[in-house]
Amino acid sequence: MTLLNHRAEGPASAPPLLLGPSLGTSYALWDKVAPELSATHRVVRWDLPGHGGSAAGLVEPGATVGDLAALVLALADSLGIERFAYAGVSLGGAVGLHLAVHHPERLSSLAVICSSAHFDGSQPWEERAALVRREGLAGLAENADARWFASGFTVPELVQDHRDADPAAYAACCDALAAFDLRDRLPEIAVPALLVAGREDPATPPAHLREIADAVPGAALVEIPGASHLAPAQCPEAVLTALRAHFDGLPGRGTEVRREVLGDAHVDRAQARQTPFTARFQDFISRYAWGEIWTDPTLSRRERSMITLTALVAHGHYEELAMHVRAARRGGLTPEEIGAVLLQTAVYCGVPAANSAFATAQRVLAEEDGAPG
Repeated sequence: MTLLNHRAEGPASAPPLLLGPSLGTSYALWDKVAPELSATHRVVRWDLPGHGGSAAGLVEPGATVGDLAALVLALADSLGIERFAYAGVSLGGAVGLHLAVHHPERLSSLAVICSSAHFDGSQPWEERAALVRREGLAGLAENADARWFASGFTVPELVQDHRDADPAAYAACCDALAAFDLRDRLPEIAVPALLVAGREDPATPPAHLREIADAVPGAALVEIPGASHLAPAQCPEAVLTALRAHFDGLPGRGTEVRREVLGDAHVDRAQARQTPFTARFQDFISRYAWGEIWTDPTLSRRERSMITLTALVAHGHYEELAMHVRAARRGGLTPEEIGAVLLQTAVYCGVPAANSAFATAQRVLAEEDGAPG
């Protein structure tokens, strides 16, 4: 069987990560990201049919995203990869969504970049497919920069990939985009999902990624300032940071640590109150505060609790202080140790601040432990 052209990087024993391209590009789209990801993953990036080094005959008129997903699974099977993480841009992202809905047993994690659960209806893609079948790709390639990048940025190699793509295969991929709409299936996606939007992307603007993030349980959303449609090429550092955090487990680990420190009830309440307006802030907390700072082994959790209590007293954040007094008790601090911390704040933060802090802590300890006043 003829397989998709691909490039594998990284240790063969590392967790596999497949990277999918956008329409009109090759796996060169990932040139500034894949080598860094390959430090911790077995990265396999692939070309669409008729793009890069993939044979045009792998796809026919009337193709679907499901057909492309089947080619990706065949590639994974040929490499002995049973289960893998996946990231894809635009059409490559649509392939990832299809895999998450129809083949969830094959995915360990998913990142969808500058893509959508639908591509604004079938008509624009049917018209583009007809144009390409009639006139080829030269005309479309001339304005690729405007569709793909912002602020006069360009990557000549990717524009050349557009010119060199096979028109028939390109048109068949347009057919796939025309028929694609997974909006009603998004709530079924159960794998950890990250959505990455380019704030200046005219093709799949942030609202498209936000629609997916709002529908997929537990999904995280990152918006990249200054990025257009091909974010991995234009803003590779930002994309790399988001993907590393997602695939290396920082968001998941962050939520786990947050639950360990603050308790399930608190985190469940926070998640229940989450709205599209607060979703990015909640993701920020899980990713950085809990996924990076509280997981750093340099300090113990007991030490971090003491530092946190002091900082909250210093800034007068007494509602947060109550939450972290509970967390300190969960982490093993005794009422006497908490009192010693607050007594020290009287010296360095001021007696009025410590007075309020003692009142807050006394109330919490009475609720939690039945401690005397």
